[in-house]
Amino acid sequence: MAKKFYTERDIEDMAAGGKYTLTVGEDVVLTELAFEKAERLGVKLIQPHQHPPSAPIRPYLSEPVKSAANSAPITDKASDDELLRQRIRSAVKAKLGDQIDDKLLDTIITRVLNNVRMS
Repeated sequence: MAKKFYTERDIEDMAAGGKYTLTVGEDVVLTELAFEKAERLGVKLIQPHQHPPSAPIRPYLSEPVKSAANSAPITDKASDDELLRQRIRSAVKAKLGDQIDDKLLDTIITRVLNNVRMS
């Protein structure tokens, strides 16, 4: 059976046309951006799981990597938090440019992460 691919633009067009549900089965593939756009626009994806349909489930990617020298995981919560902060900062800067003060942005990021218990 041929697969139907949906892009971010397809999801935008659906929402603009008033269609806010999409049944996702074995014959439907959404790009990652389409999956994210659907969440932002309130398009409900009717599917058996919450993973982006285009993404295969790879449990080995979520397991911490162990170094050869010792069996401790290489992950570091502080560096993970800083990477997340940098990604958020970069995304906001890309969207707003110099319209926002760096110190204010850092304060907002800290408050949001504290509220969602990630920091």
